[in-house]
Amino acid sequence: MAEKPTILIVDDEPFNIKILVDLLHNDYTTIIAKNGAQALQRAVADPSPDLILLDIMMPDMDGYEVCERLKQLPSCHDIPVIFISAMNDTGDETHGLDLGAVDYIIKPISPPIVKARIRNHLALKQARSQLANQNEILEQRVTERTRELEVTQDITILCMTTLAETRDNETGNHIRRTQHYIRALARHLHDHPRFSSLLGEEKNIELLFKSAPLHDIGKVGIPDKILLKPGKLTDAEFTIMKRHAEFGYQAILNAENSLEQGINHGPEKSFLRFAREISYSHHEKWNGGGYPQGLKEEEIPISARLMAVADVYDALISRRVYKPPFSHDKAVEMIQEGRGIHFDPDIVDAFTAVEAEFIRIAAQFSDD
Repeated sequence: MAEKPTILIVDDEPFNIKILVDLLHNDYTTIIAKNGAQALQRAVADPSPDLILLDIMMPDMDGYEVCERLKQLPSCHDIPVIFISAMNDTGDETHGLDLGAVDYIIKPISPPIVKARIRNHLALKQARSQLANQNEILEQRVTERTRELEVTQDITILCMTTLAETRDNETGNHIRRTQHYIRALARHLHDHPRFSSLLGEEKNIELLFKSAPLHDIGKVGIPDKILLKPGKLTDAEFTIMKRHAEFGYQAILNAENSLEQGINHGPEKSFLRFAREISYSHHEKWNGGGYPQGLKEEEIPISARLMAVADVYDALISRRVYKPPFSHDKAVEMIQEGRGIHFDPDIVDAFTAVEAEFIRIAAQFSDD
């Protein structure tokens, strides 16, 4: 048998209390409070009442003040309050409703009306509670689904990164360093007027961090005799090597077209969009002298401009078959010389500001 709902009756007149108790005791559990202080104590007690019938004209603390205090208590805020009062002025009723009461019944009461209104307000409270529970369950499911999508995205990027590493002719640590470099630059520029629309959101910065290792994934399409050549490339070989930007772009675009998110949300919302931009355009130059499209200045995606600085810096400080590693200071000097020519000027300035962070990252992920 279901428990009866609990009604708290607040009135200083024993006669009025008796009328309500006699009327309600068959259907409800009744609790009595003879003044405002008792009402507040019993409203917060366990178990809390399901509904409160509240008189207005009481000594020390009137019903209006009691209602106002109840609505300020988190545990009582959602308990329906019905005023029962001999005060029958419209202004009195309006004031009570403005304080948060759900109803106002004028004495002398009509028993059928009182029972009907109590029943209706309890049903409404129960419906609200069920709706709140359903919303909580829905929010939990949305959170779980969002997490599943994030894991799927991370696994997708990880698989592609692993593929890129197997064909990288440099080192896996180069990939690690560049993704940390790009995050350091992005965080420094997060509130810069030219970049804040993109980098002002931490989720975009983290997506850049995850996408950065795919910057050279197109090298999977370059023949071994060129990719693994232990020396400087000829002009003809370099022409073929440059095609890795197009190969990477096409590979990621194909992946996007095969994924539901890429299809349903478009290229600007795809979680692979930064990877696509970086792989295709990080060899573009600020003055338009790069490849594969010859883009210049703002035509180059921000993600690719960030990677350009990160990638070139790491190439400069790393040993290659065709050159020894340069010192950090020499690498900084060369990047600053490319300010406004090879690189976005503001990103070079950011690089200069966070160069200590670059030194730390280079040491942490050293090839040695």
